[in-house]
Amino acid sequence: MKTSWRNASLVATAAFVLALTTACGQENGSASSQNVGASQPAGGIDLGAGGSATGSGAGAKQPEGAAPQGAAGRLAVLDSDKYGEVLTDSAGFALYRFDKDTAEPPKTTCEGDCATTWPPVPASGATAAEGIDKSVIGEVARPDGTKQLTIGGWPMYRYAKDTKAGDVKGEGVGGAWFASDPDGKKAAGAGGKGSGSAEAIGDLPGLSTRNDPELGEVVVDKNGMTVYRFEKDTPWPMKSACTGACLEKWPVVEPVDAADTKGIDNKNDGRRGYVVLNRPDGLKQQSIDCWPLYTFSGDKKPGDTNGQGVGGTWYAISPEGKALGKPK
Repeated sequence: MKTSWRNASLVATAAFVLALTTACGQENGSASSQNVGASQPAGGIDLGAGGSATGSGAGAKQPEGAAPQGAAGRLAVLDSDKYGEVLTDSAGFALYRFDKDTAEPPKTTCEGDCATTWPPVPASGATAAEGIDKSVIGEVARPDGTKQLTIGGWPMYRYAKDTKAGDVKGEGVGGAWFASDPDGKKAAGAGGKGSGSAEAIGDLPGLSTRNDPELGEVVVDKNGMTVYRFEKDTPWPMKSACTGACLEKWPVVEPVDAADTKGIDNKNDGRRGYVVLNRPDGLKQQSIDCWPLYTFSGDKKPGDTNGQGVGGTWYAISPEGKALGKPK
């Protein structure tokens, strides 16, 4: 009996160790216990409706009547009641900046399908209108060798779903695209908040929390956008049920280093489940307590919880990985 008990104990211990090393029990070892992985494809946060490069809308042709793709011409400023001062091209179409790009040094990361939805603005022919500082106008070489307009170092884009002058439909899409002000900063309204604000989005960690008056402590991403979990997913084995067109509305949260978080249960000891899911579609997705994380394209500014309870399957997530506000 003693021998049998010892053998059973060894088997149980081995099973426990194996469970830890499979990272949330993900089959085929497709979940990684590392906190930082290769980035999502450039522009993967949104391809039109906040989706990823795998979404069904990827690669769609630019719709008729959409924003022009030619030279910006004489730049102008749109005085928007909602967004403040928004930089536009000579035709009145809003210009945008992408959080995955960098201004110092200028670098563009939106290529391929991303550049179909967010056409880069050519550098040639761009001139400053009255009230725009000429010194902020520059250019950056794209991987294909073309020159893209930069404002304050930030590469500029148009949005294919802006169909007429004055449209600012790209503001806040995917929590990463924002209308530019005349200096290349995020426009002062809605998601951008303006970089001069003490609450500027760029000041937030990769993942942190905010106190929601109805839901309590809610996880938010680096842009202050609410983070959700999907009840059709499974934490053990960890698996995402949101694929294809679903990702257009529910973009994945990319890997976030544990050191770049605040208030998140991220002790990566194999039991807390703060690991990265290597999805079959090639995207890498952060999880909390083995639950894959998403944002919602319908949230346009920090504090929005428009995804809460959608379909009875989407809920804001707590720093411990719990579904907030889920009916008992």
